[in-house]
Amino acid sequence: MVWGTEYDPAPMGQTVVINNAVEIGDLILIDTDRSFTGQDGVVLTRDSTGEAVPGKLAERLFDLDSSIDHLFVLQNTVTVRRRGGWDEASKSAVLTTVEGFLLFY
Repeated sequence: MVWGTEYDPAPMGQTVVINNAVEIGDLILIDTDRSFTGQDGVVLTRDSTGEAVPGKLAERLFDLDSSIDHLFVLQNTVTVRRRGGWDEASKSAVLTTVEGFLLFY
């Protein structure tokens, strides 16, 4: 990048490692190697995305798929609800978004 040209956001953080992802009906429980909250869990809906790390993650996931309507984030786990269940494409998109979330936060 040449100084004074267009801004090129290079990755600044680290990839989030997903230890496990389990589907249970309309939910997917994602266990990661990074903490997104303290010891208090955060409930996020389309009407209340909140601030800080969990809120920014929720915004990205809600923008990704209109069927996602609810998240619960507690430390290193992210629980995502998608009306109508999960297909491989939607599951893969959510996992990819979580993995790359802290690269550009």
